[in-house]
Amino acid sequence: MTIGSVLRSRLDQRSDEALANRAAMEALWDEVAEQLASVPTISGRRYVDRHRKRGKLLVRERIEALVDPTTPFLELSPLAGWGTDDAVGVGVAMGIGVIEGVECAIFGTDMTYKGGSVNPTTLTKLERLFEIAEANRLPMVALNESAGADLPRQADIFIRGGGQFRALTKLSAAGIPTITAAFGPNTAGGAYTPGMSDYTVFVKDRGTAYLGGPPLVKMAIDEEVDEETLGGAEMHSRTSGLSDHLAVDELDALRIVRSIVAHLNWTKRGPGPTEPADEPLYDPAGLIDCARADVRIPFEMREVFARILDGSRFEEHKALYGDKLVCGWGSIHGFPVGLLGNNGILFSEEAKKGAQFIQLCNRTNTPLIFCHNITGFMVGTAAEQGGIIRNGAKLINAVSN
Repeated sequence: MTIGSVLRSRLDQRSDEALANRAAMEALWDEVAEQLASVPTISGRRYVDRHRKRGKLLVRERIEALVDPTTPFLELSPLAGWGTDDAVGVGVAMGIGVIEGVECAIFGTDMTYKGGSVNPTTLTKLERLFEIAEANRLPMVALNESAGADLPRQADIFIRGGGQFRALTKLSAAGIPTITAAFGPNTAGGAYTPGMSDYTVFVKDRGTAYLGGPPLVKMAIDEEVDEETLGGAEMHSRTSGLSDHLAVDELDALRIVRSIVAHLNWTKRGPGPTEPADEPLYDPAGLIDCARADVRIPFEMREVFARILDGSRFEEHKALYGDKLVCGWGSIHGFPVGLLGNNGILFSEEAKKGAQFIQLCNRTNTPLIFCHNITGFMVGTAAEQGGIIRNGAKLINAVSN
């Protein structure tokens, strides 16, 4: 039995309004696409060319070589840092990819941007990836090559940076595998990423790990030592035992990581698809015709649902009550989901409706999708006397729990 009945679109994609919406959305997308295109070379051509001359792959090339052929890599937060003093993407690529048939959380540092150093926005990205990995029991794969912390900003990252190590240990404690491949330096705090991982791979003559590099050792204890003897791949593979595998080059390191994942015998949390994974009856490309060019004007959220749900099927919750919030069930690629979409601002009725719907989904462990298009809660005497604070608090509580 399938979920819900078929939604019928009432959108006229040839109308002046739809054409205006499309023009506005395409202009916005062009701006986003320009930023996305800049991410792989945010450091500038000079540093990218220097990296390649050293025989190294760029971070996204490593990820592409790591994941199964023909499978997509879902990059997360690629535009982090946009509009700040940091470059777009902030020197770390991360997301979810399939390795030997296993969905994994993957991140890699971009050595071409500030030596792959960690800054506050980098930490924000990684915190989110670790959260996703823990919630969904995804093995964590780190492709590491980093100079450590961005020292001029260390006051902003010192405490939160330690939280990354805690996140690694929490994954291991939960039985979620962690794998690190060292393609270059893993310096100072960065050395703890391989140190706290379940499996480690070091690239011969490239991968290093030490709490203090040769200059610091010389200054601190007047010992002269070369990088390989202090913390090189050979030393860690043969002497310290930090490295589990010594790879001859980058591609060999990625091959070893794939082999490790293949032997995990891993099953992720949660049921698989239970519904027919039919294509929507309406082309998802029409989504840009739905959203209003004027963000102050609401638009019909059911038009969005009709273009993303399997077979455009939707079972609506409380269709006649609180009509400024559309709630209901459907499926995407066969996975049952609950959806909430705004058709205007929230009144008390919408807040109570949304809270109840979220609680129902929680009881059946149904994932939630929020389609936000809202300026906030209703204000004014009638709203306040109608209990908007208490009812809004119920919605906030439901979302939080």
